[in-house]
Amino acid sequence: MNIKKQLGFGIASAVLGIALIGGGTFAYFSDSETTKHTFAAGTLDLATEPTEIIQVNNLKPGDSMIRDFELQNNGTLDMEKVLLETDYTVIDAEGNNTEDFGEHIMVEFLYNADKLDEVIYQTTLAELKTMTPEAVSEHVFLPLLGEKGLPVNTIDDFVVQFKFADNDKDQNEFQGDALNLKWTFIATQTPGEEK
Repeated sequence: MNIKKQLGFGIASAVLGIALIGGGTFAYFSDSETTKHTFAAGTLDLATEPTEIIQVNNLKPGDSMIRDFELQNNGTLDMEKVLLETDYTVIDAEGNNTEDFGEHIMVEFLYNADKLDEVIYQTTLAELKTMTPEAVSEHVFLPLLGEKGLPVNTIDDFVVQFKFADNDKDQNEFQGDALNLKWTFIATQTPGEEK
């Protein structure tokens, strides 16, 4: 074999060797695994029983009425706080009101139906309407529910006494009037945690 053929054969062998080595660097073992994940959000479900707290006719100054109902956590998450928004409208029968009827309706939040003399917080409907839900929670629900809030599948009694306050003055302007009260309860979750 002449030298040119040997050199050509050597170069061809070298190129083939380099190609095999280069091709080998891209060869590797592989494996794959697919995982599935589920993120399911919990629920907050605050219920009250009964939903109509009070309906009273023929009130006169000095009358009072106690109503109790249940706060129920029917969700899957613990409730840290229960907040309360108050709104009402007054229907002035004679169109002669100079005062807000809500200023004459006292509201006493009580610990439970057995201990009716233990008042948690007392205010008027008018004052309650101007309070923030957080302030009401601090004055009413924190003492009532404590730091535990309202855990899942628990029920807590909520007892309220309403009084048409007799101020020993002329309250004739309220004769025939009506007050429609709307309470909105709002539940907030406990803080998030590492799962």
